[in-house]
Amino acid sequence: MWHKFKFSHPIFLLSISMFLLSCSTNKQSFTKRDVKKSEKLIGLEFSKRNIDTLYPYLKRNRSGFDSLRKYPLENDVFPAVRFDPVPFGFEMPEQLDGTDWKIPEDVEIPEHYDDLAFYTIPQLASLIKHQKISSTELTQFFLARLKKYQPTLQCSISITDSLALAQAKRADEEILAGKYRGILHGIPYGTKDLMAVPGYTTTWGAAPYKDQMIDQTATVIQKLEDAGAVLVAKLVSGALARGDVWFGGKTKNPWDITQGATGSSAGSGSATSAGLVPFALGTETLGSITSPSTRNGVTGLRPTYGRVSRHGVMSLSWSMDKVGPLGRNAEDCAIVFSVIQGKDKNDLTTVDLPFGIDWNKDPKNLRVAYLKNDVEKDTTESGNNIRKALEVLKELGIEPTAIEMPKDVPYRGFDIILRAEAGAFFDDLVRTGDVDLMVEQDQRSRANSLRQSRFIPAVEYLQANRQRQVLIQKMQDLMKDYDVLISPSFGNDQLLATNLTGHPVIAIPTGLDKKNHPTSMTFVGNLYDEASILLLAKAYQDKTGFDEMHPPGY
Repeated sequence: MWHKFKFSHPIFLLSISMFLLSCSTNKQSFTKRDVKKSEKLIGLEFSKRNIDTLYPYLKRNRSGFDSLRKYPLENDVFPAVRFDPVPFGFEMPEQLDGTDWKIPEDVEIPEHYDDLAFYTIPQLASLIKHQKISSTELTQFFLARLKKYQPTLQCSISITDSLALAQAKRADEEILAGKYRGILHGIPYGTKDLMAVPGYTTTWGAAPYKDQMIDQTATVIQKLEDAGAVLVAKLVSGALARGDVWFGGKTKNPWDITQGATGSSAGSGSATSAGLVPFALGTETLGSITSPSTRNGVTGLRPTYGRVSRHGVMSLSWSMDKVGPLGRNAEDCAIVFSVIQGKDKNDLTTVDLPFGIDWNKDPKNLRVAYLKNDVEKDTTESGNNIRKALEVLKELGIEPTAIEMPKDVPYRGFDIILRAEAGAFFDDLVRTGDVDLMVEQDQRSRANSLRQSRFIPAVEYLQANRQRQVLIQKMQDLMKDYDVLISPSFGNDQLLATNLTGHPVIAIPTGLDKKNHPTSMTFVGNLYDEASILLLAKAYQDKTGFDEMHPPGY
């Protein structure tokens, strides 16, 4: 079932030649002088004879590009050549098939009713299953909180009242009739507004799409609905999955509203942190679950590439995008992941593998490593908290081995993969000029990134993917002797590398810094082995309780 195709995506969407992109103002023609001017952009120099020879070829290329553009592509069309993260010599980890989620018996409504906002999924499930609160009451509670704090946090785009109350009513009727669907039955949640939900806008956080209606249900939304979960809000995505700025403002960190929530799953991080939803779905291409989890002090799971369907979800990079949960703790993330993961006929990158966790497994049996130099050189409070976390793990009987990330890797060159693929997906946005409508237009904005993507040669894109294959093998050599790799969440090569290789990670809180801002660390797992990082994360959280922190005043 594993194909060894490592290059991604149709070249015809990306191969707008450097020679053609400095054309004269006449869009339908270009001269040999234009070709000559373009040489500096690609670092090559051709003789006059070479240019005379290739000029007709470039004109045929241009004609071919124009003909391709006459055939529109739907959002769900993936390139014919798909990314496969599996390296040579990889052995699939053993997989349990299912988990017996424990729903406690003795949970009560808290004396201070607002404390309900920070209950875990098992606690809320206990209240609902034992009919101490109805799904409708719980849904109304979270809808009210979303509306109360939206003016401050700017974390939601659509509050889905009518849908949520209809789903909650159905859940209550089914539970009363003895048709209990499982631990998520009747539990409210939010989703990043990259995921399609019929009847509501799917804005992608960007002004050109603020009225976009997609008559489709994203697979992950459908799976949660089938599990009985209740969708209460479509939460902010930074514009086209970048940062925390969207067409309606800037999403705030509830720990410090002078800070943005970071992105691009900004709304999911902010809303979960502030107790406006028990959990939320996010996406990550290059840090968009890890970053808001860290900034907002929640737990975020980025699954292995291909573990979770992206059908009905905006694409930024076909070979790098992943969907995952942000929640109160590792167990909550595991519960949600168990529902949304799996093979989907509408997403050919997904895999048919079971998932389960044996919570009784002793974490001492895990083979754990840590990035010694990255941890030691971090002199901030975040680094101090990771070093304290390593001591906690030693108390649990775990002695992490010191290792380092792969060397002799062109990390700075890999960014063109994401940018080229994004440029292909948003080709029409750039060509129509609607990209100019986006709120942010500075040098590092998504709008500017999409424009410059037209200047990435297909040859360089493919060369970057060849180097990516080398990185995949180097990560395999690094990880094959370990189950978990501990890393700072930021400030090193791990975040970029593992997003390129498709490895799963979980970001977990490690405490607060001197400004009372949350800090975090990341556990990296082997491909398709989310169970190991979740097991270790839960053991650490049971020992420390940092996952129980929440911002004051909410």
